[in-house]
Amino acid sequence: MSDPMRPRASLRTAVVWEVLQDALDRRVKATGRETLDVLDTGGGSGNFAVPVARLGHRVTVVDPSPNALFALERRAAEAGVADRVRGVQGDAHGLFDVAERGGYDAVLCHGVLEYVDDPAEGVRNAVAALRADGVLSVLAAGLGGAVLARALAGHFTEARHALADPDGRWGEGDPMPRRFTTEQLTALVEDAGLRVTAVHGVRVFADLVPGVLVDTEPGALDALLKLEATAAELPAFHSVATQLHVLGEFERADEV
Repeated sequence: MSDPMRPRASLRTAVVWEVLQDALDRRVKATGRETLDVLDTGGGSGNFAVPVARLGHRVTVVDPSPNALFALERRAAEAGVADRVRGVQGDAHGLFDVAERGGYDAVLCHGVLEYVDDPAEGVRNAVAALRADGVLSVLAAGLGGAVLARALAGHFTEARHALADPDGRWGEGDPMPRRFTTEQLTALVEDAGLRVTAVHGVRVFADLVPGVLVDTEPGALDALLKLEATAAELPAFHSVATQLHVLGEFERADEV
């Protein structure tokens, strides 16, 4: 848990990073290449791209925000991986205007599907960017976590509204355009032609625990990280996670 190579600073990324790093390690072994080509759609300022580059991989980040790409360039330079990180302005809809079709060993689609007009198209484009036997990592907002958070805050009508709303929004003031259930997210990946190999709940407890408790109680952060890692793999907790993480891979010939 103390590996400085991973973005350990945040409970928001710890579980996803562990899963992603393991997936990349498996790709390295499967391909026999130590350096992979990774595409990070909506990668912003490089929360995942820079740590992935620090593992030795080449990362292309596609993001619509010039400011985010500027921050990415600065962060990559500070981490000493500027030669392995390339940022280009674009979005999931016009992905192949700026990225290579079928050119990547892994594609990250984190925090994208909530905002695109057509999530199915976004996933299809991400899959089309993969090489044969590549791996897709999808991270998106979970419906259950938002419902639970509104209810615990005493906003019961908003919690019920989110359950009934097709996009999982709790009202006009909701800043999140769309949320997903596990079934919806896995269906998007499967409909795009991949086999779902893992589903994890992210931030099952982290958003509900008072920050002061984590900051002041000795060992609380590490204990919470371990709890999150354990709960992430249990289907019973996926329905109350703030985010859902799905890995998709192509069906192997020996499994057909």
